[in-house]
Amino acid sequence: MEDTSHAYSNDSAVHVSIPTFRPRQVPDVPEDVDFIMEHLNDPNFDLKKSRSAYSLESQGKEFKKGDEFTEDTESRSESDRYSSSRRVSRDSSAIEFDDESPYPEVRAAVSSQDDPSMPVNTFRMWFLGLFFTIVVSFTNQLFSLRYPSVFISAVVAQLLALPLGKLLEFALPKTRFNTFGYVWSFNPGPFNIKEHVCITVMANVVMAGAYATDVILTQKIFYGQQVSYAYQILLILSTQLFGFSFGGLLRQFVVWPSNMIWPGALVNSALFNTLHNQWGKRERGHMPRERFFFIALACSFVWYWVPGLLFTALSVFNWVCWIVPNNVAVNALFGTSTGLGMGILTFDWSMISFIGSPLVTPWWSQANTIFAFVVMFWIVAPIIYFTNAWDTAFLPISSTFAFDNLGNRYDARAIVTPDGFFDEAAYAAYSPLLMSATLAVAYGVLFAAFVSVFIHTLLWFRRDIARRFRSNLKDERDVHSRLMLAYPEVPHWWFGILFVVCFIVLLVTVSVFPTQLPAWAAFIGVILSAILALPVAMLQAITNQQVPTQVMYEVIAGYMLPGRPVANMIFKAIGYIGTAQAVTFAGDLKLGHYMKVPPRTMFKVQLVAAFVSCFVVIFVQDWMLNHIEDVCTPDQIDGFVCPSSNAFATSSLVFGGIGPKRLFSPGAPYAPLMWFFAIGGLLPIPFYFLARRYPLSFWRYINVPVCFAGLGNMPPANGINYASWAVVGFIFNFILRRFHFRWWMRYNYILSAALDAGVVIAMVVIFFAITYPTTIEISWWGNNVWINTADTMGIPLKTLGETQTLGPQVWS
Repeated sequence: MEDTSHAYSNDSAVHVSIPTFRPRQVPDVPEDVDFIMEHLNDPNFDLKKSRSAYSLESQGKEFKKGDEFTEDTESRSESDRYSSSRRVSRDSSAIEFDDESPYPEVRAAVSSQDDPSMPVNTFRMWFLGLFFTIVVSFTNQLFSLRYPSVFISAVVAQLLALPLGKLLEFALPKTRFNTFGYVWSFNPGPFNIKEHVCITVMANVVMAGAYATDVILTQKIFYGQQVSYAYQILLILSTQLFGFSFGGLLRQFVVWPSNMIWPGALVNSALFNTLHNQWGKRERGHMPRERFFFIALACSFVWYWVPGLLFTALSVFNWVCWIVPNNVAVNALFGTSTGLGMGILTFDWSMISFIGSPLVTPWWSQANTIFAFVVMFWIVAPIIYFTNAWDTAFLPISSTFAFDNLGNRYDARAIVTPDGFFDEAAYAAYSPLLMSATLAVAYGVLFAAFVSVFIHTLLWFRRDIARRFRSNLKDERDVHSRLMLAYPEVPHWWFGILFVVCFIVLLVTVSVFPTQLPAWAAFIGVILSAILALPVAMLQAITNQQVPTQVMYEVIAGYMLPGRPVANMIFKAIGYIGTAQAVTFAGDLKLGHYMKVPPRTMFKVQLVAAFVSCFVVIFVQDWMLNHIEDVCTPDQIDGFVCPSSNAFATSSLVFGGIGPKRLFSPGAPYAPLMWFFAIGGLLPIPFYFLARRYPLSFWRYINVPVCFAGLGNMPPANGINYASWAVVGFIFNFILRRFHFRWWMRYNYILSAALDAGVVIAMVVIFFAITYPTTIEISWWGNNVWINTADTMGIPLKTLGETQTLGPQVWS
């Protein structure tokens, strides 16, 4: 659809002398913030007025008819996002470059100055970066197989890296060396913010581990296959690294443009600048940010001991179930273990931020998600459950597990041959597969999300994407892109070589070893991951919401390669992690863009960290499988029951063994869920045209991919996670942002980082000081009341008769 109402035009631009605002040395509340009050709910750039118009209004100036005024068409393009045209941006006489970001979130968190002489590629940076790479990879892989688990995030490395860097600044010699003309030193000067950023990025790249380790574990434990070290190394290296090559191609679409704000990067940026400001510097009229951060961190750390250890009922807070613990219907609605969590409240920040920090995600994005959640899981799911559709009333209303026709947890190993192939005869003799109400709805939602992200991107961003295929960093107007011109970009051939090497290794791996995956299928997985990378990255950059794509890869592989569960796992690993790594790489590049870190250094630190972590996780997992007794069994004495790996293995059998044809195709039990593909494809269209017709109305805030993709954590998440997340988000990102905007700009992201850091540190201390080394159990009403309920025990609404079975009578 062509543009019909451009509000601004560079072609007819006239110029005005606008009063110069004071330059900011560090992020602070700028002088010109009052005009923001007019469009607080606008997540990006206002469609009606230009920034220059706002600036004029904020100064209280009245311009006469003869005064000159600059307006800009390209700021309002087909997209509702702020973008620039290659042709106009190169005409320096036709535009005014921005000395500040047009987004208050960015101005509040990111400095608009840079020192290109600041050393980055230093011994200290590499030493601490590799140290945290190994420690974070080792710890997270070790405890990923345990329940409950401890997950060390990049925030911990971010906090610890600064004092360790200052220690090295004090201890290392300052002697300068000349190696083949290159002058360097172990200690080139004060430990600086750019070194700190690189160290944190290395930890961030590896904190989620290597996705393909679950493939290897499933092959060893669940399918009883023996795999060589060569296979493990080649599979993990190839799947974990090739996505970075796609991330490089995303730069001009999601890194350089100022409208791609990446809310998650803003939190890190705010924390970096807070930690590196002058300590103890007095700020008139308000508390210094560093003091606010540490007070909030201390409060978060101390409080987590209450819901995390001393009074755990405050964490799950299924308070209605305490009143009627044996009422199954009430427990199904208000429970938080196998219920829908309609209790709304929780006093545990780890529960509130389970799906992401509500202080980071823009309110308009949260509103989309919570509306979709209420419709799908508080209206549709109960209707399915209480009408006993798909026999769901004989199961818990919410569960991540599949069930057999007796209501027991489905035994995946009962329908697979010793060499890992699906056994149709055993399946016919055992049972059809049944899902809980929320799991069935969740699959439908994921089907819709997969399609809607493509349609939404095509409608809203087609012109931006086409234009940016021809753009480069010099075409960007904002101050951060101009400052980054001081550093050479990573050439495309670097990414090309990385892709070629990883792709060859991947083809060798799937062809030489018994993976059940043909090379052509691996190629399709790579192509799909590349196609998905751009829309998924754009959605996350704007909304801070991730699009869960794992199920779609399982469905695609299930139709292409039926009866091959191992091939299904590897195909999913190729497709999902390729896209995920591309998005992670792009997000870290945006952080480097904000912090003015040389792009080539960012490329090197991410690649090296990912490479090293692959060997660490292989070693740790192999050691655990060989030395921990009864690992991945339900009765493992130390809790190494492999909860996520169990779900991963079950999915491989459901989609790779039984296959989507037996579950979702016409005539199959869950065939109605396929209508969600049509819903996801059609629903974005009317909202797009309504937003075009009424550009300043609420229609432009309706984002269908966010509605669906935001529900990707259901289950195991429940209503208490989503409802409390939305309530806190409404308070901070709507009420405080509207009525206390200066406070919000100064402290909001700092508070988010402090709450996360306090909880993580408290979890680590509790686990290593109490839970793991001792057998101490605090048994009292506050820790037991939520356990002794139908919700926690997973009691279904209906009870199966002695001779009754669930599901279809013929299923093979």
